[in-house]
Amino acid sequence: MPASLRHYRAVAVALAVWAACARPAAPAPGLHWLGTWAASPQLTEQRNLPPPPGLAGSTLRQVVHISVGGRTLRVRFANTFGGSPLAVTSAHIARSRGGDVIDVASDRGLTFAGAGSVRIPPGAMATSDPLDYDAPTLGDLAITIHIGAAPAEVTGHPGSRTTSYLQAGQWVFSAELPDAVPIDHWYVIAGLDVVAEGAAVVTLGNSITDGRGSGPNRNTRWPDNLARRLQANPRTRHVAVLNAGIGGNTVLAGGLGPTALSRLDRDVLAQPGAHWVILLEGVNDIGGAREPRSAAAVARNLPVAYRAIIDRVHDRGLRIFGATIPPFGGSQYGGDDREAARQTVNRWIRSSRRFDAVIDFDAALRDPAEPSRLLPSADTGDHLHPNEAGYRLMADAIDLALFIP
Repeated sequence: MPASLRHYRAVAVALAVWAACARPAAPAPGLHWLGTWAASPQLTEQRNLPPPPGLAGSTLRQVVHISVGGRTLRVRFANTFGGSPLAVTSAHIARSRGGDVIDVASDRGLTFAGAGSVRIPPGAMATSDPLDYDAPTLGDLAITIHIGAAPAEVTGHPGSRTTSYLQAGQWVFSAELPDAVPIDHWYVIAGLDVVAEGAAVVTLGNSITDGRGSGPNRNTRWPDNLARRLQANPRTRHVAVLNAGIGGNTVLAGGLGPTALSRLDRDVLAQPGAHWVILLEGVNDIGGAREPRSAAAVARNLPVAYRAIIDRVHDRGLRIFGATIPPFGGSQYGGDDREAARQTVNRWIRSSRRFDAVIDFDAALRDPAEPSRLLPSADTGDHLHPNEAGYRLMADAIDLALFIP
């Protein structure tokens, strides 16, 4: 018998065993689902598409760093921007041992309405069945999927700051993927929820929230640092952190991904267990204002959009905290008009009394000698994005009492 045939027969047998053994947890009335990890979906740009061998017919292993743990979980998959169905023929979850390696003893199959596969229509999402699984607080979990058919339009999250692994063929059961192509993007996965008491804070933002300037696989974005601070405080260990940052995102128009206004319902308000929102958006709107007097117009329009976001958040019974826009002097966004717009917007954030509280990232990051610029020790060098030290300063500037009833 050819080796390739033996391999596929072995896989078929293994699939049958897992289908029989890895049954979903029986649904129970009153489950309290809490989002513990999220990545905001966007249409993946051409330069960030999956490399060969591509998604179709391949195994994709992706690692996520969760905030709050639990004993039952489910995973959300997205084909939000696909023009045709996405076929996930097999999906597994396991504890990550670093890189492409998983702890095989912890590997479990995910199901969808009892089936081991799911076909996700264009523009839709799919959520796996509840699975009894010990998900560790601040732990790394590997989500491994085999994809059959895949649309040309890929739903993903390019700014993962985390390495994923793509290998041709069916390898979801494999302890490691030594022949995989490493890629620092996420595709298809959109969220992971656990059954746990508590509530979530959703951080709505752009590349500064998405973590540009932090090292890959280090989980040193400011929301990651906030999650660690919350876990270190006995009174806030119930608070999960969901990162809804998209690099290049705007509030009003243009930018990358859907605008903050248009994605608010999906990326923030629909998150399980969401109770608080931190809004740090607007720098790309201001930075993109290049025509004469356009920066002043943006400074007038941003508070109007902020009020719309605040009202929608409050209508859902959530609290929202406004974060001031950090300095960008000396960057590609620098300039007197745009700095004046930043100051105008920050004055409104601080003084409008529309937010439930204000988080002053501007004060935490600005250079006292040149307040329009980032602290040199917090600057990646592009004078726009904080480095890892800057992201620690941002997390430290957040009063944890905001999350204590």
